[in-house]
Amino acid sequence: MAKTEKQIGILTAGGDSPGLNAAIRGVGKAAQGHYGMQLIGFRDGFRGLVENRSVRLVGDSLSGILTKGGTILGTSRDKPHKMQVEGKLCDMTDAIVENYQANRLDALVCLGGGGTQKNALRLKERGLNVLTLPKTIDNDVALTDTTFGFDTALGIATDAIDRLHSTAHSHHRIIVVEIMGHRAGWLALGAGLAGGADVILIPEIPYHVEHIAKAIRARVKGGKSFSIVAVAEGALSVEQRAHVAHLEAQREVSGEKAERRRLKGAIQALASDYANNTLRLSTQLEELTGLESRITILGHLQRGGTPSAADRLLATRLGAACAQLIQLGHYGVMVAARGEGVVPVALEEVAGNKKLIPLDHPWLEAARMVGTSLGE
Repeated sequence: MAKTEKQIGILTAGGDSPGLNAAIRGVGKAAQGHYGMQLIGFRDGFRGLVENRSVRLVGDSLSGILTKGGTILGTSRDKPHKMQVEGKLCDMTDAIVENYQANRLDALVCLGGGGTQKNALRLKERGLNVLTLPKTIDNDVALTDTTFGFDTALGIATDAIDRLHSTAHSHHRIIVVEIMGHRAGWLALGAGLAGGADVILIPEIPYHVEHIAKAIRARVKGGKSFSIVAVAEGALSVEQRAHVAHLEAQREVSGEKAERRRLKGAIQALASDYANNTLRLSTQLEELTGLESRITILGHLQRGGTPSAADRLLATRLGAACAQLIQLGHYGVMVAARGEGVVPVALEEVAGNKKLIPLDHPWLEAARMVGTSLGE
């Protein structure tokens, strides 16, 4: 029997993020109600598509999820071309192509961050009609003004800094607040500015510990016996950044496969060591300032809970626009936020790129003007 309506697959991949359910709802309600399409959800990211674990998303499935955190479909960090199967890494792309065809899909919508954009591009190159929506609390997906999940996480991190001010003030302490962000510092910078942090450290600007201590000592001299330090988890000192850059440069020019593997292992070992950077920084600041220092690591608190109004609105706009692009037969793109509108951006332009904070960004300029130390 001839197919009379489009069948759309949808999955959520990578880390969970506020607004995923709002985006699923936006795609689903527009696809079904406006265009008469059918929606099939795949469980737990790309693994669910490999294993063909699916659920048909009809009206009731999409009701009441707008305000819910997490994702009703579940998620995973599995990559189609490098998936653990019975203890071995396997390329499961063929299984995805087979299940795409078995479910008679006209398009596959992937909700995710930077890794998902790369995985989606690989599927596009295998001939699948793929679209993506930019999701991450890190706000580091290229060529979109913002990603859903960021605004909610920004509010949570800001609220945490607000609350820590009273404890820091009462006990005359330095409180070092670790905020998510390995490569990009949007969350730490935004929350630090909004929460009035005295020091903000981000991956884009290597810091000098002595410069931070100097800023804190100046506050003490001015009668302020406490300080809040907002630090992105990927922020590094000047010395640490130089060490990593040296190893990366060696790896780049090395012609020996074994040597490249060794250098990659050395870089990974450094990354593991630097995972305790917040503790190291706290100890150094205690020694250099004479003030007691305490650490608060926000961790996965930043990912959880009800999405903000801004994230619900963004996810709904992007989801509805995604359904429209499918109706128009426009595939192989990420649905990007641009001003108050949306634009389709080719996956080739997005995959492998990260949106880092430009060193002339207005947020950085504002931080400097109000006297916030960036550790420079």
